[in-house]
Amino acid sequence: MNRIGRNLSIILRAERMIARRHMSVLRNQTGLMGFAALVAAIGLVMLNIAAFFFLRSSLSPQVSALIVGLVNLGLAVLLVVLATHQNPEAELEPITELRDLAIEDLSVELQGTMDEARDVAKNVRRIARDPLGSALPTMALPILANLIRLMKKK
Repeated sequence: MNRIGRNLSIILRAERMIARRHMSVLRNQTGLMGFAALVAAIGLVMLNIAAFFFLRSSLSPQVSALIVGLVNLGLAVLLVVLATHQNPEAELEPITELRDLAIEDLSVELQGTMDEARDVAKNVRRIARDPLGSALPTMALPILANLIRLMKKK
């Protein structure tokens, strides 16, 4: 039973560590996505300003606003790519393996306990059906030994 408790403890700790790491990655991804959305919004505003200036006046202010807008959008795309490429699985592989081993060991331990319980139940049923038959083999040798001793004395 001590192994079962230890394995349950290991499983719970591993699950907590996995959840913390997933939450950390999710928090980082959310921050990067939020910043990417802000940069994309600025890029969109700049593109709108660039298009407006392009239609309204000479080429130089429009081109500069267009370049700034495209750079902002490129930065937003880069941030989105970085956010989506974060993968906690590589860092969590040893913890996941430890958890899986503990679960496997726990299932083996529980299967052994179940087998023992089945054997005990089977023996109890056998004793209940034939109490003398199940006790006779263990009692037969001492009884025979006593009978032989009595016969030798006579």
